[in-house]
Amino acid sequence: MKFTEEHEWLRTDGDVVVVGITEHATTQLGDLVFVELPEVGTVVTKDEEIVVIESVKAASDILAPIDGEIIEINEALADNPALVNEDAVGDGWFVKIAPSDTSQMDEYMSEAAYQAHIA
Repeated sequence: MKFTEEHEWLRTDGDVVVVGITEHATTQLGDLVFVELPEVGTVVTKDEEIVVIESVKAASDILAPIDGEIIEINEALADNPALVNEDAVGDGWFVKIAPSDTSQMDEYMSEAAYQAHIA
């Protein structure tokens, strides 16, 4: 897994990159009450807004960590946004992206570096 300074995680799954937010982010945001996901097939550019989340504390935008195409969204979040709080790095993922440039993953932190970042 790789991590962004904005508390997103990225995990490769074959040729696909799965994107979500970290447990640290869910702790900071509080309980999620709404998640707006992009359409499957949307072509995204790194640092473009792809997901909007609302919690009891704030609204936040999740930015695309890499260039590519959204090939799957986590439809379970529409009915149960709290799934992100319950299992942030597992069942609480947001989107799966078919990356157009996998070298962009190299820009992000390892888990050890991320833990140091949030310490």
